[in-house]
Order: sequence, then C-alpha cells, then structure tokens
Amino acid sequence: MILCITEKPSVARDIAAIIGATSRHDGFFEGNGYQVTWTFGHLCTLKEPADYSPMWKHWALSALPMIPPRFGIKVIPDKGVEHQFNVIKKLIASCDEIINCGDAGQEGELIQRWVMQKAECDKPVKRLWISSLTDESIREGFKNLRPHKDLEPLYLAGLCRAIGDWILGINATRLYSLKYAESRQVLSIGRVQTPTLALVVKRQLEIDNFKPRDYWELKTIYRDTKFSATNKGYPSEEEAQKALLSIKEEEFVVTDVTKKKGKEQPPRLFDLTSLQVECNKLFGLSADNTLKTIQSLYEKKLTSYPRVDTQCLPEDVYPKCANILNSLSHFHEDMLPIRGKKLLKRKKVFDNSKITDHHAIIPTGQPLPAGLSQTERQVFDLIARRFIGIFFPDCSFEQTTVKGTSGKMNFKVGGKVIIDKGWRVLFEKEKKQIEEKEDDKEDSDSSILPPFVKGESGPHKPLTVKRSTKPPKLYTEGTLLKAMETAGAHVEDEDLRESLKANGIGRPSTRAAIIEILYKRGYIRRQRKSIVATPAGIDLIGIIHEELLKSPKLTGIWEGRLRMIERGDYSPAEFINSLKQMIYQITQTVIADPSERRIHTEQVSEKNSKKRK
Repeated sequence: MILCITEKPSVARDIAAIIGATSRHDGFFEGNGYQVTWTFGHLCTLKEPADYSPMWKHWALSALPMIPPRFGIKVIPDKGVEHQFNVIKKLIASCDEIINCGDAGQEGELIQRWVMQKAECDKPVKRLWISSLTDESIREGFKNLRPHKDLEPLYLAGLCRAIGDWILGINATRLYSLKYAESRQVLSIGRVQTPTLALVVKRQLEIDNFKPRDYWELKTIYRDTKFSATNKGYPSEEEAQKALLSIKEEEFVVTDVTKKKGKEQPPRLFDLTSLQVECNKLFGLSADNTLKTIQSLYEKKLTSYPRVDTQCLPEDVYPKCANILNSLSHFHEDMLPIRGKKLLKRKKVFDNSKITDHHAIIPTGQPLPAGLSQTERQVFDLIARRFIGIFFPDCSFEQTTVKGTSGKMNFKVGGKVIIDKGWRVLFEKEKKQIEEKEDDKEDSDSSILPPFVKGESGPHKPLTVKRSTKPPKLYTEGTLLKAMETAGAHVEDEDLRESLKANGIGRPSTRAAIIEILYKRGYIRRQRKSIVATPAGIDLIGIIHEELLKSPKLTGIWEGRLRMIERGDYSPAEFINSLKQMIYQITQTVIADPSERRIHTEQVSEKNSKKRK
C-alpha cells in the first residue's frame, strides 16, 4: 500500500480522486492501492521550554539563555490534531511506501517531515513536487516523483529557521520582559518582527523630527514651455530674485536638442511580494488578505503556487502558454493585438537559471468558476493581465531633451512622446488608479514639447518658485513589504530589487504574518493606508541597544544564509551556532545594564501577560 500525505483535506480529496482512492474513511481515503491522508498545516511544533526542564517553566533571568542540548518536537496539544496524527501514525506503520504530497516549499517540507519523524517513519519516501493543483499538474507530478533525499537541504533550512526563531524569540522576549517591562508585562522580540518594527520606527522618527527647509528654484517660460535651471536652487528668495534679474533682459538661446528613441519592456510577472505590493496599491488589500486570496485561487486550481520569490518562468512552460491565453476568455478583446502571431519568448521572462523551487505566479488555464468573490476576481485579473502583457510588444517612445541658456544661467526641459503603446494598452486603467500626484507635473519628462531648433533664440519670462523640503512618507503595507524584501534599502528598480532578494527580511510567505503580529502586539497601527509606530513600538526599539536584534541588514544576512542552506552551500550547524553565540552575547549585555530603563506596553500587555508565568 502506498500512503500519500497531503497538507490539507481539500488537496487530499483532489489527489484521491485522480489516483482512484475513492473510499472514504476516518481521516483518510483508500483505493487502487493507495491511501491518502492529510495534516491541518502544522500538526507538530518545537517543544516549549518547560518540556525540556521544570526550571524553565518560570521566567527568571538566572535561567537565561535557555539552549536545549538537542531540540525536539511534539504534537500540538489539541484533540483534533492529536486524533489526525494518530490516524497518520497508524497508516505509516502499515504502508509499504510514502509519497510526501505537502505544499512544495520550505514550510511544507518541514510540516510533513516533522509528522513522519514523530510517527517514527522508517518507510521509503518519495516527493510529489507540483506548481499547481490542476488535474494535469497532479498527474504529471505523480509520473515524476522526486527522491526524498533531494529535498533534505530544503528541510534543513526550514528546521534552522524554526530553531533560530525559538532561540532568539523565546530567550530575547523573556530577557527584555524581565529586565525592562513594567508590572510583569511582555515585550515580544522576534528574529524577523523586531527588525521589521525597527524599519517602521526609524521612518516614524525621521518624520516626527523632520524640520522643513524652504528654498527657491529658478525657471523660465520660453515658447509656452517651462524650463528649469540646472542648479540646485537658492536658500533665500533674495538670491533667487537676484539671479532672475540677471537674466531678465537677456534672450533665451536653445543650445542643444537631443532626441533619443527607446523601448520599455512589459512589467515582470508577479512573485508573492510584488503581488501583495500591487494589491495594496490598487485595492487597498493588506498583505495578509492578499495572501489568503491568492491561496484560495491556488486551491481552486486557478493560479500556480503562490509562495514564490521569482518572477520568471522555466522554458518548458512556454509551449503551454498559448492554451493558458486561450482560457482567458474574458480578456478576448484585450488580446486581439497578439492573435495569430507567434508568442514572444523573452529571456527576461523564460529563464531556467532564475528558477529554484517554483516559477512566477500565473494562471493555470482552468476556466473561471461561478461564485468567485470580488476580491478573488480582482486578484486573478491582475495576475492574468500581467501574464498576457509579457507577450505584447515593447512600448516605443521618443525622449527629447532641450537645453538652453540665458546670460550665464543654464536651463533644461525634457519630454517623452509615446510612438507605439505596445503592452501599455493593457494597463491604461490600472496606471490611472495608481498614478501619484506630482507637485509640478508640467516639469516632468512625460510632457509633450513643441519642436525646437538648436541656435534659435527669443524673449522669455523668468520666474521663481518656492519649494519646501519634505519628510519621507509613512510606510504603507506595500512599501514596507518592499523594504523587507530589500533589507531596508529604498529600491524602485526591479532588476536591482531582484538582486537584493537573497538578503531580504523574512520569506515571501511569512512577511504578511510578521506585519499582522506587529499589529496584534500593538507596536504598529493603521492610519488610513499608512502604517504608524505606536508609542509602545517606539519605546521598545528605543530600549533595544543591541544592533544584532534590530538591524534589517544583519537579519538579511541571516536570511541569505538560510537560502544558502537550501542550496546546500552553508552548514546548518554553523547557522545555529552563530545564533547561540549571539543570544549569549545579548543576554550578558542586557543583564549587565545598570540603568533603570522601563517600558510600558499597555496596548499589548492585556493580551500577552497571561502567557508569562
């Protein structure tokens, strides 16, 4: 008998139907030589401190840091979980072979292996590895099962992540709560949540402490076109007026006219983070709600696996793309420009070297069922439109730059003319939704210019414009996700962002949950679409002097090492040992702190103080 273990009952039903296990039993399906059972996500978890030693049940500085000689796992104490685990354990004992059908990712691998380990599995195991839940994908996956040992590095990376979070989260939370919290309150510290909070607090303090500075720019109007002086402006109105008077009677002379043709490729396909960012911009969806929505679309077989960090496709997906496009019937009119033509195959999209476990999020080609929610439809259409766009031609434009002088002052203006919209016709409505209002739109490089000739001259009207420096903007969930992805670096360029992903904070699948934890702890709150740090959050970061705990860059380095473990390029033992050394160092530093610093966390203490004993 072959036993298949899935991560959810719904996936078990789908797989059972395809392989012929149609007889339903308590906790599993059976038939055609197969049994199909399921977990409910995590059935097992790392043991808690009290499971290792009675001394660790009560919170005491003298007990820190708590480092078990060997980490162990336990079944989550819940009747439903315990019942299902016992079903799986009995099935494992009586089967001949196991197929691990968990979600194809780091967390899925960890969930399944912990269950098999706790059930004392000694049977041969193979791995089902699929990127969508369509019948075709499942059948193809069963024909190409992967060896269990091939996924060992992925499991080790997940195990190191869990142990690392235990070491830092449990020890640092007890340490800071005992040392600095008032009235037995709890100060929650985490390997990922604290650096994320530090990003929000840093931005908040930059805004709170910002002092605007006025300055003046010199501009001039020549032939109904506003030119800007190329200098950096003037610190006072008097200096700006002096400069204006020096050129007022001078003619304006066009010194150079440059025209450059360019092309712009369509936007990349979505990974999870970029999808969450876009849904936050367009629909105001939280990162968590976007994740839940795309997970629902995946389980309904409409989109590919969502918890991904690549925006590329493997080359073997290209032959399937025409059928996927044909399935998107409600985009029929949008696709008319590419009908009957060979589909473009861009290297930027179809690149095997950029694929690890999964590819970018795309439609699967399944027809849309009735009853999708408005949010599901919006998110699906967003994914579908991106997918269609990669087969459209580039947007062609002509960029014109005109330079001129008046007296000793240099001026410049730029303009762009779209020659062929190409892929942009697909996104015109979307672009209007997210277009940010600019302070001086007439100065932007997108304005259309009249024809200018080098050497022409004539009268002009100079003027001064008062400006004020502005503070940075509050984070939205979308911009915070971007900052987490790039370890705090402000990066708009997609290619540069791609290169920084290896050292981002957290994983695409966990970032939404981290932001939700910060909300629940009372460390951040929503202010319309923005995120602001609460006094409790600001105070917590202020009391943490140890950069190792709150530095986004250092956390990004740890994340990079976890990815190296996934690839088999870094030692799991070295990763864990570095975290042990770190918590020993932090513990000694905090305990030795002679200050009487205290922090009050009224917003979070009511929920969390019960956990402290």
